[in-house]
Amino acid sequence: MTANFWHFAYIIAAFCTVLSIKWLNSPVTARRGVRAGEIGMLFAIIGTLLRHEVVTFEWIFAGFLLGAAIGAPLALKMPMTSVPQFTALSHAFGALAAALVGTAEYYRLGAHITAFTGAALVVETLLGYLTFTASVMAFGKLQELVPTRPMTYRGQNLVNLALLAAAAAIGVWVVTGAAPAWAFPAFSALALVFGVLLILPIGGGDMPTVIALLNSYAGMAAAAMGFALDNKLLIIAGALNAASGFILSVVMCKAMNRSFTNVLFGAFGQVAPGAAAKAAARPVRSATAEDAAEILSAARNVIIVPGYGMAVAQAQHKLRELTDQLVKRNVDVQFAIHPVAGRMPGHMNVLLAEADIPYDRLHEMDDINAEFAEADVALVIGANDVVNPAARHDKTSPIYGMPILDVDKARTVMVIKRSLNPGFAGIDNELYYHDNTLMLFGDAKAFVSEIVKALPVAAAA
Repeated sequence: MTANFWHFAYIIAAFCTVLSIKWLNSPVTARRGVRAGEIGMLFAIIGTLLRHEVVTFEWIFAGFLLGAAIGAPLALKMPMTSVPQFTALSHAFGALAAALVGTAEYYRLGAHITAFTGAALVVETLLGYLTFTASVMAFGKLQELVPTRPMTYRGQNLVNLALLAAAAAIGVWVVTGAAPAWAFPAFSALALVFGVLLILPIGGGDMPTVIALLNSYAGMAAAAMGFALDNKLLIIAGALNAASGFILSVVMCKAMNRSFTNVLFGAFGQVAPGAAAKAAARPVRSATAEDAAEILSAARNVIIVPGYGMAVAQAQHKLRELTDQLVKRNVDVQFAIHPVAGRMPGHMNVLLAEADIPYDRLHEMDDINAEFAEADVALVIGANDVVNPAARHDKTSPIYGMPILDVDKARTVMVIKRSLNPGFAGIDNELYYHDNTLMLFGDAKAFVSEIVKALPVAAAA
């Protein structure tokens, strides 16, 4: 019975993984998708523990305790605004696990390793180690532990490609079985260094796309590990992870109208020379919370555009209070979500759902863009480049051609932002200087709270 149960457990695990990815496509079924993923992982662990190769549980139990001691506090204490960072760390741990298993298997087999198994182990360790250090670097940039702006130097791309080529060449040497003892450690070290250098020229704003790509790399490492260990579940789950991560990164690149090469090698996000000075020199119209409350109370329909600034300020709950007050005054309130708003696709949806804002008020860019021309007010909270009209007409702009939310077409545009500093693209936002735009300078949470307090007074007047 036990000998056959792990086969059954693996089938259930694979089935749950597929369902999880399917259900995570929609906010309505996302919670169900998470549960399916958890159940699938539970069956995968149980099935693995029941395999005949497992002869003792002492080290497994020790690893379980260590992993729980690290993972549980991270999951419980990590705020929703830091989900991208947490995702990067998860990829780092998963990739490191795959790389370490590959390293252990390489030394365990020694001279008895076959060409096929050796090739699988080389792919597994190469992708595992570079994904580990790259994911740690991505976490550092998102958490602002390292500079978020691209770090570049002359000939950087050539150096990176040469390093990867050297690692691949040593990997082929290792597979042939003729490599000396130092070859595999050198191969592993080159992969680790390449992961760091890969992330240096990428700006913090592009980290979400890179994280999705690293997710794909981690999946390929897991699939390669499955071939090396003859584990069909790892092959299935790894392939699904690799495919979904790649598709997600393609979707994000399309949403920004940019290519993979531009994301990985374009050093996108460097502040344009004089951008800050140019912004300071141009006049803007600003308003107080009382002014904003008066305009909102007189509106018939309002479209709110959340961005990363809302996430950082954790203003979603105050935004729910504002929405409730406006709805009580018969104001039609809708939310426009850009595909890459915040840090990851779905990031804004998750934060707004956390504040119990109904799903039917959240609309994708393509579905709501035509509604801005009829909106009395477009309230932008912490978004920047995804609402910059320069993307439509300025062919010299680095964001030219990027699909944006057409907030500038609303009768009145109000933007809550701390300052006029440029966003991750490093360019000034011309929306701030339009005649129909009012700048509401301040912390998003504090400013929305002030508007909520001022609304009853404005409505009474």
